[in-house]
Amino acid sequence: MQTPYYLIDKSRLLPNLQKIAWLTEHSGAKALLALKCFATWSVFDLISEYLDGTTSSSLFEVKLGRQHFPGETHAYSVAWANHEIDDVLRNSDKVIFNSIGQLSRFEEVSRGHTRGLRVNPGVSTSTFDLADPARPFSRLGEHDPAAIEAVIDQISGFMFHNNCENGDFDRFDAMLQGIEDRFGHLIAQMDWISLGGGIHFTGEGYPLDKLAARLKAFADTYGVQVYLEPGEAVITNSTTLEVSVLDTLHNGKNLAIVDSSTEAHMLDLLIYRESAKIAPNAGPEDWMICGKSCLAGDIFGEFKFPAPLAAGDRISIQDAAGYTMVKKNWFNGVQMPSIAIKELDGTERLVRAFSYDDFAAALS
Repeated sequence: MQTPYYLIDKSRLLPNLQKIAWLTEHSGAKALLALKCFATWSVFDLISEYLDGTTSSSLFEVKLGRQHFPGETHAYSVAWANHEIDDVLRNSDKVIFNSIGQLSRFEEVSRGHTRGLRVNPGVSTSTFDLADPARPFSRLGEHDPAAIEAVIDQISGFMFHNNCENGDFDRFDAMLQGIEDRFGHLIAQMDWISLGGGIHFTGEGYPLDKLAARLKAFADTYGVQVYLEPGEAVITNSTTLEVSVLDTLHNGKNLAIVDSSTEAHMLDLLIYRESAKIAPNAGPEDWMICGKSCLAGDIFGEFKFPAPLAAGDRISIQDAAGYTMVKKNWFNGVQMPSIAIKELDGTERLVRAFSYDDFAAALS
């Protein structure tokens, strides 16, 4: 296949799904795919065998989940618009309001629908202010127990989302205890509780047994159905971004320009100033891998190779599923990567290619 393209490997996706299935079986929790992280519906056939449904951040994600993923469809957004709410309710099993203001605004039209409220516990695991839901003056959820109690009869569940790439069970346990200490008397009045995503429980060595026991104890204590909303935990290490070297030069360092771009195809690398991953990243040759856009800082990172790079060489950028395909864009008109799937039997198939017509159609 012509590069660039994302290659989703089902054999690398499967171990994550099996861990999720084990966790839900032993904890009683349900798992919903967070479409904000990964929404490539061509592999929903496999993912839906192991997860219970989807959760969203927008009307379009709600509709995608309803149309392409069996099971429950949870609808959350930081703010619903008047013209969206009918479609939201029509395409969801549960609607979660971000604020009491939104709950009140749509109380009449959503009456009879299963409703929840996002609650902000005021603490998170994020190391980036940009991504911290508990940052000062956060707009993400209600924080006052007294204010929440005043509308308690209008909802049947809460959504807490305060974990971010949290691979530390003890930290999760402590934060959940803090939530119980502050909101436990309200949680006891609910039927269901979503603990959001950002728990890196499919990572190597994570104590799944401890997490399962903690979730089960929480559910039993308050008599609630627990939901988790994994995103990265579902697709971590499952996908590569396949690129080709277009040119090389030397300016104090060996530079290789590839037919892709961080700005357009792996935007989170740029936002969070992180390096891409390349395996095995070993050898005597040091090279900086550069994107082809005009942005000076369009850099994937610096890596080691066994031999000098040359035009035409292929490079596989690892762990390229989360927050990539959902964020890809047409900056500079750079060719958008195709999407391909490697099936469990090893065969590869192209499921989507993008053309100039797609570029033009995104404009006016």
